[in-house]
Amino acid sequence: MTVSTRTPSALAAALRDIQAPVQRELELVPGEIRRIVTADVPLVQEVGDHLLSMKGKLLRPTLVLLAGSVEERLDPARAITCAAVVELLHLATLIHDDAVDHSVLRRGMPTVNSLFSHQVSVIMGDFLYSRVMRELVALEDIEVMRVVSNASDAMTLGEMRQLAAFDALAFTEADYERLIRAKTSALFVAACAVGALSGAPSHMQALARYGERLGMAFQVADDLLDYTETAAMTGKPSGLDLREHKVTLPLIAALRTMSPAARVQVEALFATSEPSEASVNEVIALVRDAGGLDYARRRAEQFAQEAEEAIAELPHGAARNALYDAIGYAVDRRW
Repeated sequence: MTVSTRTPSALAAALRDIQAPVQRELELVPGEIRRIVTADVPLVQEVGDHLLSMKGKLLRPTLVLLAGSVEERLDPARAITCAAVVELLHLATLIHDDAVDHSVLRRGMPTVNSLFSHQVSVIMGDFLYSRVMRELVALEDIEVMRVVSNASDAMTLGEMRQLAAFDALAFTEADYERLIRAKTSALFVAACAVGALSGAPSHMQALARYGERLGMAFQVADDLLDYTETAAMTGKPSGLDLREHKVTLPLIAALRTMSPAARVQVEALFATSEPSEASVNEVIALVRDAGGLDYARRRAEQFAQEAEEAIAELPHGAARNALYDAIGYAVDRRW
């Protein structure tokens, strides 16, 4: 599926089509999230209400439910709980990421970090992790627990590796892929794997492979979006990665062919604690002119093709079709 326009309404309509086969179950996920995080602490409830009001796209819960539906043997109650657990783990990582990065906007709304405090955001992220673990124990399924705990471990180690990288401009494509495999793709793998365990266990390996490649494509596309889209589309300032001195695939690819003079400009930006909008725009132009955006697009398309191949042998039906369409939604829409 290719999304023909990139307006918010068109993207929302495309996502609704993808979610249609599991819409009934998906509508119950926010309530399940609320049940899991409910606590007799007013501040927890206040922060929790803010998180739920941010209205994420629920892409990962959608993958849980679609993966479990490929054989039309989905256990709805179990799958809804697993979908809520995956989304809560995602929210916990976002809260901690925003705290680490001192971000002020997420999905066009104030972050927990900016609306409450740094301390609250750290503790709330920890609270969500603890509630995820408590819910996994209640499920009494060691395989689901293994999948989710492996994803949490990978994401945490990925974050630590990123923080330990002192020379940002020495970051290689292999380093980048290892990072996004841990920080993003790991949770896509978990979503598809626990979904399979809720209704299509014989296809778990294929669905996990699909999740891995979809997650890689999604993150490369997301990193491209930072170079190509406006804040109105992304809900965060454009060029934010460069402002925060984060090196992603477009820049990595561009640095390989960039002239010495252009490289000096990039190094100057990374040496400035708060780069100006003009310097950020100049580097974006340099990356584009050096072919960095085109290279990243091709790489995202390669990952997308591998995701398609991973589910080629799944049973035909609405769920498999929606999984194919999810690739287009995650990738094509972003440039």
